[in-house]
Amino acid sequence: MESAAWAPRGNGKGHVVMYKGNVLDCGSRLDRLVERSVIVELKMMEQRSPFHAAQLLTYLKLSGHHVGLLINFNVRLFRDGLRRLVLDLPE
Repeated sequence: MESAAWAPRGNGKGHVVMYKGNVLDCGSRLDRLVERSVIVELKMMEQRSPFHAAQLLTYLKLSGHHVGLLINFNVRLFRDGLRRLVLDLPE
């Protein structure tokens, strides 16, 4: 697999992908990046969708970060709307 780098641009939310020396603006926008280590995606959905988890995993892979939170605010209890995703933590 070829390596890609994800670099912040502008306001820090928009990102571009560097692939084989070429800049690809894929239009990806992180909702939040906390302490330069945790990606947080904020949603308002009636039920969980595998698409949103896949989107967060893609952000983690492209950015080189390892921890992400998917937060859904459309739930009665806040804890029911939290999902933590971890991508191969380094030892």
